[in-house]
Amino acid sequence: MIYAKKKVKDNIKVSADIFKLTIKGNFKAKPGQFYMLKAWEEGLLLPRPISVHEVNEEGITFLYAVVGKGTKILSKLKENDEVSIMGPLGNGFDVESIKGKVAVISGGIGIAPMNYLIKSLKGCSVDLYAGFRDSSYGLEEVEEYVNSIYVATETGKTGYKGFITDLLKPEEYDLVICCGPEIMMKKVAYMCMEKGVEVYVSMENRMACGVGACLVCTCKTKEENKRTCKDGPVFKGRDLVFSD
Repeated sequence: MIYAKKKVKDNIKVSADIFKLTIKGNFKAKPGQFYMLKAWEEGLLLPRPISVHEVNEEGITFLYAVVGKGTKILSKLKENDEVSIMGPLGNGFDVESIKGKVAVISGGIGIAPMNYLIKSLKGCSVDLYAGFRDSSYGLEEVEEYVNSIYVATETGKTGYKGFITDLLKPEEYDLVICCGPEIMMKKVAYMCMEKGVEVYVSMENRMACGVGACLVCTCKTKEENKRTCKDGPVFKGRDLVFSD
C-alpha cells in the first residue's frame, strides 16, 4: 500500500485544539479503520494515524486533536492544500454482527471514530456516553442516530461532573463499544466483564508505519502480543491485558 496525494476540501476548527479535516476524493473504509496522513516532507516527521470520522460523496473526514508538531501542521491546512494519505488500515468493526441494545462509550477525541460507527449500525438500539475534560464536541452529528446521549465533563461545564464511567450500567446492554484514554477503556472493560457483557475497545497506541512492520504499536493480549495497527485497532476487551 502506498501514499496517494489528495486535496483538502476544508479544515474546520470545532473546539479548542479540535479540528475536522475533509479530504476530496473517493474513499472506502469500515468504521473503526484509520488512515496515515502527512502534510510535510519525507523524513521530517512520521505520518499520523487518524481514525475515520466519516466517508461520503464529498470525501473522507477526520476529527483530530492538536497534540504535537504533526497535528499542528495538519491544523494549518487550507482548501486545496495537498495531503499524502494511505489507507484504509486496521480491522475496523464488524457492523453486520452488532445487534441488540448497544452502549457506545467515548473519552475525549475517542468520539472521532464513533460518528461513522453509529451511522453505520443497522437494527440496533444505541445509547452514546461521551466524556470530555471540559467542552463537548462532535455530538450534534449523531443525535438523530441514537436514543440517548449522556455527557460527562471533568470540570462540570457540560453534563455530569465526573467521569463518563460513573453513568454507565453495562448490565443494561447486549454489547458495549468504547474508544478513548486507556485508563477509561480499562475501567469500561472490567465493568463489562464483571457483568458478563461483551465489550469491544478501539485502541489508540502510538504508531509509526501503520501496516504492522515496525512493531511500535504492540499491545498485550492473553494469547500473545498483537500489532494495534494490523491486528486491531479493534479488540475484544476480554482478550486484552491492560497496563497497571
